[in-house]
Amino acid sequence: MRIVGNVQKTVIFEIERRNTPGESSYWEEFELPYVMNMNVISALMEIRRNPVNMKGEKTTPVTWDMNCLEEVCGACSMVINGYARQSCTALVDQLKHPIRLQPMKTFPVVRDLIVDRSSMFDTLKKLKVWIPIDGTYDLGEGPRMPERKRQWAYELSKCMTCGVCLEACPNVNDKTNYIGAAPISQVRLMNAHPTGAMNKDERLTLLMGQSGIQECGMAQNCVEVCPKGIPLTTSIASMNRDTTVQMFRNFFGSDHMVN
Repeated sequence: MRIVGNVQKTVIFEIERRNTPGESSYWEEFELPYVMNMNVISALMEIRRNPVNMKGEKTTPVTWDMNCLEEVCGACSMVINGYARQSCTALVDQLKHPIRLQPMKTFPVVRDLIVDRSSMFDTLKKLKVWIPIDGTYDLGEGPRMPERKRQWAYELSKCMTCGVCLEACPNVNDKTNYIGAAPISQVRLMNAHPTGAMNKDERLTLLMGQSGIQECGMAQNCVEVCPKGIPLTTSIASMNRDTTVQMFRNFFGSDHMVN
């Protein structure tokens, strides 16, 4: 943060930019008037309104993703001062200056701070991370989950698929297709559901597939950076146990479909 003459405070942003996916990145600096309680998103909005860099040059507006602005959707994930987090809750007053903004490197960069998180969503589809209730409306209510179980399941359901845990994981890189902590935790959530448990064996078998849970090195970065405080390492440990049991069931085959 810079003070001009003892009166006007300004904030400097250093932003890593890229015009197209295959183009090399470059850095551009912007200086904005300081506004009390401003966050990174409000600063980016101001840059978009008047895209003039610190050299006084008119430039293209910076692009980024956002939706809810309440740390619920996960869309505004980016790397701020070297740490992946949500930009809607990143307050300028709490950040080291100048503030450096970069796109997450785990996912392909589309433009500027926008990344394509399709690989994470494709993994969720592959693992069948949903409750299969289509066509069951006329059957009435399904089985209820005990309150104590519902409470810890709710903690897992807070996942925003923001991708921050994958960005922080050293095992998710350009040399591996490791699926990361978020999908593993969501498998645990779906398997715990009374109706979702009907597909438990299938999900666990898929979880043991290529680039699955066996690729986890338990660095525990994921649980440190998760913006919702989800116990991701506990989920990974639980799924490690369940997949081991499932492996023996699949091998011996006699009653692996019976619980």
